[in-house]
Amino acid sequence: MNKDGAMKRSPITFFVLVFVLSIPFWLFGSMQVKWLPMNLPLSAFMFCCPLLAALILTCREEGAGCIKRLLKRVFDYKRVKHKLWYLPILFLMPLIMWLSYWVMRVSGRTLPEAHIPFVSIPVLFVLFFVAAACEELGWMGYVFEPMLKRWSALTAGAALGIVWAVWHFIPFIQTSHGMIWALWQCTATVLLRIIIVWLYSNTGKSILSAILFHDLVNVSETLFPNNGSHYDPFITVVLLGITTAIIIFQWGPETLVRHRHANFD
Repeated sequence: MNKDGAMKRSPITFFVLVFVLSIPFWLFGSMQVKWLPMNLPLSAFMFCCPLLAALILTCREEGAGCIKRLLKRVFDYKRVKHKLWYLPILFLMPLIMWLSYWVMRVSGRTLPEAHIPFVSIPVLFVLFFVAAACEELGWMGYVFEPMLKRWSALTAGAALGIVWAVWHFIPFIQTSHGMIWALWQCTATVLLRIIIVWLYSNTGKSILSAILFHDLVNVSETLFPNNGSHYDPFITVVLLGITTAIIIFQWGPETLVRHRHANFD
């Protein structure tokens, strides 16, 4: 992606196109698909919409030749110069979900015994990797940079997180959870986007880092006891809120890059 191409991009146009492309998935989204985990509705397949919107607009604004460049960023691991960043990319969300389970147990909630079906992890990882790649090529690969030209990293991340949450709201409702559950999950979605921006900004703007973290978010929530049926987004929001506050304090809201107390970036 060149700077001139990023400047041509309109976040509003991208968001409108993503939402328009998602309408058929929302309309038929209440249909349940038995083989999908966590009682996911058909609207879960709208993960392709950010990629489709990014491809359409990239072709129109920068030419068809730039599409290949965008798609190649799925595996831009060379951008990650400091490999220590793979620790939060791969293990932060599993840790948060483990802490969520522990908090719920300590608080006296009735939960099934923690049982992780390790055999299913590779399958879930691959499936959710594809979905995360389609989303992140749109969110971080196309629209985030022009937003960053206008706002600080924290503001751009929060704004993108709000759009991301609103986009997910109907599917959250279609998972047969209540309104309160959906609202807390939307809050978690905003916080997760800020964390993704932090990882992306500190790994040479690697889309792969965003994809892997996004992937592990979905895998971790799915592996929560009984295929996510006992997952409580409120507990997760508290833990994500603490994590996000630490990130903002340590790295600063303007870029989320410059660590204030250690040479980790």
